Amino acid sequence: MAKKKAGDTRRDVAVNRKARFNYEIGEVFEAGIVLTGTEVKSLRVGKATIAESYADARGNEIWLVNANIPEYLQANRNNHEPRRTRKLLLHRRQINKLIGAVEREGMTIIPLKLYFNAKGRAKMEIALARGKKLYDKRQAAKKRDWAREKGRLLRQKG
Repeated sequence: MAKKKAGDTRRDVAVNRKARFNYEIGEVFEAGIVLTGTEVKSLRVGKATIAESYADARGNEIWLVNANIPEYLQANRNNHEPRRTRKLLLHRRQINKLIGAVEREGMTIIPLKLYFNAKGRAKMEIALARGKKLYDKRQAAKKRDWAREKGRLLRQKG
């Protein structure tokens, strides 16, 4: 595993592992996310799923769709809806860039990670991505398998 840097106190809550297999990742952005109190508590427990989620441009804003943050068990009747759409906080220039890429180039905005930064704020790493074709996925799997086999062979030889 990679060693953590001294200043890196980022704590991952949810990681979209399928994203790098299904998409060609382009530019990556860090976005804030608007959450309610029970959502933050549920995230601090470490429960969230962003595997089937995506970001959508509505108006001049970016919204996170279909991310699952389960209800906080100790909360009362003021609990949140688990799959509600959540607003992402970005700079205007970044929003314009994302909207332009989605409309003109047919790209998709996908979430890569949901984490708490050093200040304790919930952040999301999103990326502009283009969907891979089936042959691209097969090529990636073949390349990964060969790298694994090559490592095994080198370890056996010495």
